Amino acid sequence: MIAETPAPAAPLAVHHPLRGALLLTLAVLVLACMDAATKQLTAHYNVPLVVAVRYVVHALIMVIALTPRQGRQLVRTRRTGLVLARAASLTVASLFMGLALQRMPVAETTAINFLSPMVVVLLAGPFLGERVGWLSWTAGLTGFAGVVLIARPGGGLDASGIAFALCAAAANTAYQILSRLLAGTERAATLMFYTALVGAIVFGALLPWFWYGEAPGIGTLLVFASVGATAALGHYLFTLSYRDAPASTLAPLNYLQLLWAGMLGWLVFGHVPDAVSFVGLGVVAASGALIAVAARARRSGAPQVSGIGKQPMVVLQDEGRDHGHGRRGAALLRLLERLLKGA
Repeated sequence: MIAETPAPAAPLAVHHPLRGALLLTLAVLVLACMDAATKQLTAHYNVPLVVAVRYVVHALIMVIALTPRQGRQLVRTRRTGLVLARAASLTVASLFMGLALQRMPVAETTAINFLSPMVVVLLAGPFLGERVGWLSWTAGLTGFAGVVLIARPGGGLDASGIAFALCAAAANTAYQILSRLLAGTERAATLMFYTALVGAIVFGALLPWFWYGEAPGIGTLLVFASVGATAALGHYLFTLSYRDAPASTLAPLNYLQLLWAGMLGWLVFGHVPDAVSFVGLGVVAASGALIAVAARARRSGAPQVSGIGKQPMVVLQDEGRDHGHGRRGAALLRLLERLLKGA
């Protein structure tokens, strides 16, 4: 699962790039462990039950950790409809990701899910009013080609698993676009809290219909708890890393999650991708890193380079705004907000 994105912060007073890089490397390892644990559990339990426990544990950790310091500030929002829509997008993505992991290896599922930041690049113009340069377009389309190599016909992957992974990527794309749009008006802690809260409420309400199967032992209960704990820990480490180092430095390291996913798939499940899938994984990782490098070069003043900034999975820069496209995207979002308020 792609990590929660911190809201834009003030310029760093002190840079600790090595510490930031280590924290981010650990964060994506923890999130890869969450996906591996999810896959392990979904081999014996239904996906909504596993995802419900993840969100309930995650929400409890958020309440315990943040309520004493944040108080009422934790639940105050300025654009409540979009905040809830963002949380619902990740809730849907989590469900589809669990269904995909139930049917496919961790590395291939993770790689397909990493299609979403590349789609965000291509949607940056119509939805966010940004000019997307040729390098970012090339990287986005190349990343899609990498996904095609992984999900190719005859590759041995479950067709329904591929469909679920693509649905997860689509929902994650909506989540990322909304994250970018809300970053300027909402607090990062509030966004993270509502994400956990909505998932806990939605899947918790469904538990009576999915609470069946073999009774879990102590070891299995610990694995269940670890899914929620690693979600909270991974997002926390992720946020800490961006306090120590610039986002442009850390962005390419997000794709280390593909490496961790591949290693865990081999160590835990004995799965090794075939040669063509290995190439696809490499193409996806390289394309994502290129998008991050393109954004960094643009901020340094390099010509013909634009695209995604902050970190490649969610946050986009406001530079190079195309106001015609931006107005159309803003109009769509205002319509969405009105619909949510009227619901």
